[in-house]
Amino acid sequence: MKPHDQTQTLRARGLVAVLALGMSLNVSLADDYPSRPVTIIIPFTAGGPADTAARTVSEVLRRHLGQPLIAENRPAASGVPGTEAVALGEPDGYTLLLGGIAALVLVPPIQKVRYDVEKDFVPLGLIWRSPQVFAVSTKLGVNAVDEFVAHAKAHPGKVTIGSAGNGTVTHLAGELLKRESGIELVHVPYRSTANSLTDLVGGHIDAIFGDVAILQPHVKSGAIRALAITSPERSPLLPELATMTEVGLPRVRTEVWYGLLAPARTPAPVLTRLKSAVASAQTDPAFRDSLSKFGITPAAPGSESFARFIREEIERWTPIVTSLKLN
Repeated sequence: MKPHDQTQTLRARGLVAVLALGMSLNVSLADDYPSRPVTIIIPFTAGGPADTAARTVSEVLRRHLGQPLIAENRPAASGVPGTEAVALGEPDGYTLLLGGIAALVLVPPIQKVRYDVEKDFVPLGLIWRSPQVFAVSTKLGVNAVDEFVAHAKAHPGKVTIGSAGNGTVTHLAGELLKRESGIELVHVPYRSTANSLTDLVGGHIDAIFGDVAILQPHVKSGAIRALAITSPERSPLLPELATMTEVGLPRVRTEVWYGLLAPARTPAPVLTRLKSAVASAQTDPAFRDSLSKFGITPAAPGSESFARFIREEIERWTPIVTSLKLN
């Protein structure tokens, strides 16, 4: 054999060996993962809907992954810093993101962030979709949306509306209400819906939008007054509450949602394992039963379904957030 041919043969054998080693390492990764607890970064305040969503799925996902899941709250700036931390962190499958509509959809079109949703994350599954209840303080003395609109028009720039923070869906819901009804409201941002709810109950602000599961007990007790819900259909938690469409404001349609995502640089075998485990958790009867307690209908399972949902949300919300003056 000529020296040149010998060299080519050795190179070919070396390439085969490298490929074989890579395949064995991938198999090893898939077999070994996860070998320790997995952390879910929740870029929102403890005790809120994001926290509830993460802990609800964690209880079920633990069985399908075979390891505990640790919830780590990193609340700040509509969830952007926590989302950035996962995008830029170690992509080994041991740190996942509980991604929400604010940081993934609403903020990037209007604010510079250090991640690209499509390039830096792999969606694993949508686990939480909750419509918003529009509620007012009992001290305001209004009992219907048209009464609230009339009151706001009679007192321009004096009626206050709280939110879970600038750029959150609760903020956007208020902006849509202003635009569709032609009223002026004073926006009061808080760190969470729980914080804004406390001030609503106390009569320190006039109105908020908040998750139906969070507001429902306070509506039932009479501490606050619910005027409408932002979903296309009425909620089983408050079946007597009219939708925004029913009261003549169909474009005030919002929901808070959360899903699990992994860094895009995570090894392929690990991503496959995660996608399978999350899909199994989504269809687990225990998880679906837990969601029903919060008035939530389970989303379509799977990574592809969640990826498609995110794309649709970006297409829907980008023109809205870029056209509204958010402050």
